[in-house]
Amino acid sequence: MTGINVAFGGVLALTDVSVTVEPGQVHGLIGPNGAGKTTLFNVACGLVRPTSGRIVWRGEEMRRLKPSKLTSLGIARTLQGVGLFPGMTVLENVMVGAHRHAHAGFGSALLALPTSDKDERLLRERAMRALTELNAGHYAGRYPGSLPYPVQKRVALARALVAEPELLLLDEPASGLSEDEMHELGELIRSVVGRMSVLLVEHHMDLVMRVCDRITVLDSGKQIAAGTPAEVQADPAVTEAYLGDAVDAEADAAELTHADGGRPHA
Repeated sequence: MTGINVAFGGVLALTDVSVTVEPGQVHGLIGPNGAGKTTLFNVACGLVRPTSGRIVWRGEEMRRLKPSKLTSLGIARTLQGVGLFPGMTVLENVMVGAHRHAHAGFGSALLALPTSDKDERLLRERAMRALTELNAGHYAGRYPGSLPYPVQKRVALARALVAEPELLLLDEPASGLSEDEMHELGELIRSVVGRMSVLLVEHHMDLVMRVCDRITVLDSGKQIAAGTPAEVQADPAVTEAYLGDAVDAEADAAELTHADGGRPHA
């Protein structure tokens, strides 16, 4: 993505932002709240059309990128919420992500022809392998609503991985996870790099610094830094952006305490 600008009405959400995800790398996208991370992620997913700028994939400019076309382009994504289908089992949910590997057409599936039966068996096996890779194979017959949130996150990730994408887009995958689960997630992300590139939007800095090869930092819709984790950590602009949030929060807390006659809020 090069020179991305996004305006909602008269408000600029992104200004001249450029991010390149290299093959076989994990590229992190970070920034304080309201920095524009989600907007840029939605541009990459085709959910938001940029006001100007270029999205290039496989050397071709994507002028009308749509979410429904991502899978056929070799791109898979997870969102902040799990987005699982409650009326389908865990295995069936993951099979949905594998549909681009199906050889039978819609007519064969509709008529339950032998080719479609074979396809379904192969997709089922592929989905089961993805669940097993994430230590979730024993949940295959369960329904998402009966599972703890961290397990649902694993199922959603398995649904993305089963498509065997060239590019995996991860939006806040660590939300709701414990420290141990976050560590496992980091190991998983690094393990798939040999098979795909990853764009990771995340606010857990320890995870980002541990798994990313390169990081782009946004603040107020603008790109303020880019580089390796070490380079980003040492950048004064990054420190100022994050410390600014902390100082504002402390000021707000002090103001509330003062307004309440010096009594701190629980």
